[in-house]
Amino acid sequence: MKITKAVIPAAGLGTRFLPASKAVPKEMLTIVDKPTLQYIVEEAAASGIEDILIIIGRNKETIENHFDRSPEVEWALEKKGHLEELEEIRRISTMVNIHYIRQPEPLGLGHAILCAKTFIGQEAFAVLLGDDVIYSPDPCTSQLIRAYEKYNSSIIGVQRVAKEDLVKYGNLKGDAVEDGVYRVEALVEKPQPQEIYSELAVLGRHILTPGIFKTLEETSPGRDGEIQLTDALSALAQIEEIYAFEFQGRRYDLGSKQGFLEANIEYALRDEELRESLREYLRKTLTY
Repeated sequence: MKITKAVIPAAGLGTRFLPASKAVPKEMLTIVDKPTLQYIVEEAAASGIEDILIIIGRNKETIENHFDRSPEVEWALEKKGHLEELEEIRRISTMVNIHYIRQPEPLGLGHAILCAKTFIGQEAFAVLLGDDVIYSPDPCTSQLIRAYEKYNSSIIGVQRVAKEDLVKYGNLKGDAVEDGVYRVEALVEKPQPQEIYSELAVLGRHILTPGIFKTLEETSPGRDGEIQLTDALSALAQIEEIYAFEFQGRRYDLGSKQGFLEANIEYALRDEELRESLREYLRKTLTY
């Protein structure tokens, strides 16, 4: 069955970006001139997704406004003859169908995904986490969808990270079935050093079967008192086959200030209008 639906959890408080995230959702903080969340929505649309459910929390109306029409801005751009900008603004509200639901309490990523149960129904679906922007000419979600079509099972997006960073992510145990693909045996969320299974970190892109919902309903709160998606996936792996797929692309961890700064610098260096002047600025600055 074709993957046409995606879920983007965006209900987090963004406490690591306070005070900036006090009034502006962290997902709306910009990488160069575009909100973080827009990069993720564009990846989904480029991967053939037709309907996206964004899980929001309180005070996230800015997200809805951004992806809605803005007649006043459109009128002003059209009056001034700024037709390229007008086309770009209109594209934001038409590239994919976007729906919203509130997560009533901050009970974790697993609970946020569970909020999508009615929207998804009995279809496999994509999950794109708002903390991860992935730069790749071949969209990351497209890569995972192709893996799903081959294995007809849930696909977990993974990459190798530095050993000292594995404690920040989900970690998996599994055997390779082909280059870059692993059959998952178990997963652990934010493992202690003695709990680490492998060099593979579970990152912010998945294709999940609807079986995840029953497993989430039966999952008890784990680390931090939250319902962890990783715990539910580990339980689901005992019932049905799950595969981990090493996707290709430059991933930015936007849950950290370092990752956010790296994304801004590298996306700016890819911009033809900014590249040379920014390189010159960086050359001068790095000599201080």
